[in-house]
Amino acid sequence: MGILDGLLGNATEVEVSDVEEELSPILGDNENVERAFKVVRDMYVFTNGRLILIDKQGITGKKTEYLSILYKSISSFSVETAGHFDMDSELTLWVSGRHDPIKKELKKGSDVVGIQKLLANKILP
Repeated sequence: MGILDGLLGNATEVEVSDVEEELSPILGDNENVERAFKVVRDMYVFTNGRLILIDKQGITGKKTEYLSILYKSISSFSVETAGHFDMDSELTLWVSGRHDPIKKELKKGSDVVGIQKLLANKILP
């Protein structure tokens, strides 16, 4: 991931094995990481049971917020693919109990089709 991507808030996909090792203390016994994206220190992680938004705060990043969103709480989602002049894709999630949607930028080359399929498989009955 380039420093410019991080400064612009663009996410890059990271290795699942690295994320599973880092999050092993908070993952459920039968929970597995399926996809993970990182923006500088923050991450959003798709597991087989939930979406985890990780917000590392402060200068040292020792203070961390973990927001868990059950897939059944996602009422709708939108994925905007990259265009000719807009080089990045955008993922927007509408979650029950939240007024504003959650928006995340994805770096050009991210598997936006795969993310849509993963969310569809998790959300649709």
